[in-house]
Amino acid sequence: MEYVILIIVLAVLAVGTGGWLLFVRPRRGRTLQAPSARPPVPPATQATTTQAPGVEAESSAPPETAAAATSVFEIERPPPSAGRLVRLRARLARSQSSLGSALLNLLSRDRLDDDTWDEIEEVLITADVGVVPARLMVDELRTKVKVMGTRSPDEVRGLLKAELVAQLGEDIDRSLHTSPHNGVPAVVLMVGVNGTGKTTTCGKLARALIGDGYTVLLGAADTFRAAAADQLQTWGQRVGAETVRADREGADPASVAFEAVSAGTEKGVDVVVIDTAGRLHTKVGLMDELGKVKRVVEKKAVVDEVLLVLDATTGQNGLRQARVFAEVVDVTGIVLTKLDGTAKGGIVIAVQRELGVPVKLVGLGEGPDDLAPFDPSAFVDAILG
Repeated sequence: MEYVILIIVLAVLAVGTGGWLLFVRPRRGRTLQAPSARPPVPPATQATTTQAPGVEAESSAPPETAAAATSVFEIERPPPSAGRLVRLRARLARSQSSLGSALLNLLSRDRLDDDTWDEIEEVLITADVGVVPARLMVDELRTKVKVMGTRSPDEVRGLLKAELVAQLGEDIDRSLHTSPHNGVPAVVLMVGVNGTGKTTTCGKLARALIGDGYTVLLGAADTFRAAAADQLQTWGQRVGAETVRADREGADPASVAFEAVSAGTEKGVDVVVIDTAGRLHTKVGLMDELGKVKRVVEKKAVVDEVLLVLDATTGQNGLRQARVFAEVVDVTGIVLTKLDGTAKGGIVIAVQRELGVPVKLVGLGEGPDDLAPFDPSAFVDAILG
């Protein structure tokens, strides 16, 4: 009997406890989480709101100067740009092995007959020099070889270097016009097709200019990719350059560019570098929009440089792109990227001849300081070995 009573008491206690647990247990599917911690963001310096003439008013807030981000960067001191091409000459090893070595070997043969000269022309064309420039170079070399008579290795190398430098144009002005004028900063507009490395080139150019003692402001007018503005801002933060960007994706790029120049003028910087969205040269609407960006900026300041970024690995296709861009925005200089990754160094000659515009900068690697001012003599020395 005592055992029966004990069992009944235990059962009553179990039921009572279970009921209490059911009472206090939260409902399934309602998981309470603490709000995610978000690092404090220092206030961004606001650019003065100025409606660009000829630009439709945006419904959202104007672009802002983003001087700070969620992460803190230690401001770096970039090296000056002078002499970079000489220091980076090893990056041209592929062009050296295919173009320079092949030409030197052919010109050093005991007998230079028609077949050999045809081979020399083929080497030049394969290296993207272009058909017309290749024939002109062969004609010049044939004439000089006949006049010289004997050809030692040093004479051949000197002969070839002189011809290549002449084709590149040693006396062409390749300087970047980045000096402010009358209290207004110099404006550099970066244009090109998708995937050529415009945004990265803008960041590297800002580093180079700051290394040379300029103050720089960046304009993120590529409003179609939020990542482009983030990337450009990160480049700027590392060297202490502020970035003007839109507060939403798809904003009017002309407004952002205008705001960047306005902010640069107010802050008294030396140079404003404006990144634009990549666009196919066959898309008429997008090309017209690029022209609009330039026209709107010119209502505030002179556009000192329009730099067309070309991928050196695309070869002759890059020339077709270049022609269209030159018609729309009056290109003043070429930036050849990925020149270290191609065996076709002759594209430098071809693009200059096609556009009548100098190659001013070359990208020779993925490092932050691998953008170098183009020096014809140093370039030829590098590809000849």
